[in-house]
Amino acid sequence: MKVQNITDIEGFFKVVDQCKGKVELVTGEGDRLNLKSKLSQYVSMANIFSNGEIPELEILAYEKEDTDRLIGFMMNGSN
Repeated sequence: MKVQNITDIEGFFKVVDQCKGKVELVTGEGDRLNLKSKLSQYVSMANIFSNGEIPELEILAYEKEDTDRLIGFMMNGSN
């Protein structure tokens, strides 16, 4: 799924941490970073974020429940 304009980065990663299955960020080069890894979260924050917001990302969630959780965050700004 493509996600856009995430301004609550801390909240986004809290939702990712609550996910049961694997959640990956697909980079522009096609690499996949495990967003449940704190190291990957820090690396992605350093490389992707500009002006405190994420413009657009491609996220893969492997469990329907996790996809629903992430969509809920995108729509409501909460988990």
